[in-house]
Amino acid sequence: MIYSKMWLVVKPSVGIPVFIAAVAIASFSVHLALTLNTTWVKNFLNGSAKVAVMAPVDAAVKT
Repeated sequence: MIYSKMWLVVKPSVGIPVFIAAVAIASFSVHLALTLNTTWVKNFLNGSAKVAVMAPVDAAVKT
């Protein structure tokens, strides 16, 4: 283990939940920032994503 001496200072019963909480808070803040600062995420989550436009098929093209 790389950080084995860290557990002499911080108990694993405290350090592990704090680490997991920090990851959860960071993930939530990133998702919140994406939702608040972009327009396409809101539309995508509401189900109003734009439909891809297809080019018209030329009838003169022979296969």
